Amino acid sequence: MLTLKVEKRAEDGATAAQLRRDGFIPAVVYGAHHEATPIVISAKEFSKILHEAGEATIVSLEGIGASLPTLIHEVVYDPMTNIPEHADFYAVTKGEKVEVAIPLNFVGESAAVESGANLVKVLHELEVEADPMNLPHDIEVNLSVLEKVGDKIRTADLVLPSGVTLVADPDEIVALVQEVVEEKVEEVAPADLSAIEVEKKGKTEDAEGAEAEAN
Repeated sequence: MLTLKVEKRAEDGATAAQLRRDGFIPAVVYGAHHEATPIVISAKEFSKILHEAGEATIVSLEGIGASLPTLIHEVVYDPMTNIPEHADFYAVTKGEKVEVAIPLNFVGESAAVESGANLVKVLHELEVEADPMNLPHDIEVNLSVLEKVGDKIRTADLVLPSGVTLVADPDEIVALVQEVVEEKVEEVAPADLSAIEVEKKGKTEDAEGAEAEAN
């Protein structure tokens, strides 16, 4: 189990902006059986945990009493830097199922794609329900079953680990194979410059004729 050191955030302590400047992130942990508690975490350590755990792996919070198993529930990112600036942790209870989005791991090769067709990945995570202590890190999607154009993999086709049940629509498409459609390039006819030249010539001749009559 991954662990993360945290500190309880004092109400009269540093502001969120000051915490971020000092290399920390304000956060909160809450749950069905846990009162919402403001905490402070190291920005560097949290980034490492987030990269490794995602939102489907138990992270044990250390420093606010007994070790607290949690899931990273929501992360707010800075819109300019895309760096985490706030996080929510959901305190889980063993034996009490939770709904969570598990990342999909695409494996294998599609014969249709190897023949030149396009592979379209519609989903990249799957909503499931499970005991938080038994959540899989990811769910495999075997692309080798896509043998010809038009073949699809639906959520109901995925093999889920024991104790994990599907929450998403079973008919929702995960991936499919489409025929490659070449874009037609419209040919633009070259401009007819001869008409312009004749028109200019005509205008010149008319002008010369008018000048001769005037003389």
